[in-house]
Amino acid sequence: MAEPEPLTRAAAQEVELAVVDALLTGVAVAAPCADVAKAVAHYLDRLDTDGPEPDPTEGRRLVIAKHADRSVSGRFDLDTVGGERLQAALESLVQAGRCAADERTRAQRLADALVQLCDNQLAAGTLPTLRGHKPQVIVTLGIEDLVDPATGRGAAKTGFGAAISAARARWLACDGQVTRIVLGPDGVPLEHGRTVRLFPAHVRRAAELRDGGCVFAGCSAPTWWCDVHHVLAWVDGGATDLANAALLCERHHTKVHHGSRVERRPDGRWRTWRPDGTEIRTGPGRTGPPLASAA
Repeated sequence: MAEPEPLTRAAAQEVELAVVDALLTGVAVAAPCADVAKAVAHYLDRLDTDGPEPDPTEGRRLVIAKHADRSVSGRFDLDTVGGERLQAALESLVQAGRCAADERTRAQRLADALVQLCDNQLAAGTLPTLRGHKPQVIVTLGIEDLVDPATGRGAAKTGFGAAISAARARWLACDGQVTRIVLGPDGVPLEHGRTVRLFPAHVRRAAELRDGGCVFAGCSAPTWWCDVHHVLAWVDGGATDLANAALLCERHHTKVHHGSRVERRPDGRWRTWRPDGTEIRTGPGRTGPPLASAA
């Protein structure tokens, strides 16, 4: 309000600044700081009711910072409408992703929603291609670490240079594509094998029809949020077929790779166990339609 341009407008409109100062002082004494900011914004809007609408893109900022462990944090500034779009998109995922016994904080739910939003967009295949390739998460891992059941911290590298564990890479490979590249002693590729998707499209479609969404007890995440998980790990000889497949959302896929367990009973119901062996009984089980209806 004390900048030259607002002062010039106030003088041109014969605004009594002493009255404005007194009103704002009263708000500042009795109300929180945020209310003072709202009062100032209201005054400035009334002062320039016929001014041009600013370009909303000029003030938008997004800064992503990488830390030593390659985790990321960030800060963003959005205009009012841009912020509404972000909140509307995230809130839809937050509410759809809520399930019984969810102990995540609001901040955790929003962060999970942001990752899920990105995952959905990447999976949709509608993002612009870069140098002939669709955007995707790329992970490079040595064959020894791929087949070794150990955690193997820092054994894999992502496309943006982060180091992740071999266990995390194997989890990503559950529902991903695997390409074998043979390197010579000097690191030059000698052979580029055919890229193979572990769960082919027809098996995924059958799992979606059967499970209807995430099979973890109490979860209602839809099919398009889910990975196809090998109930018996593929590196341990688990078959890549419908009998060994389970749909899991990212959060519960993580839990399964950290000791939880899901199992499909002969009656078609999925059951879930915690790492300590106790069963989670929260929420109704999904049975899904019989596979005979797939046609």
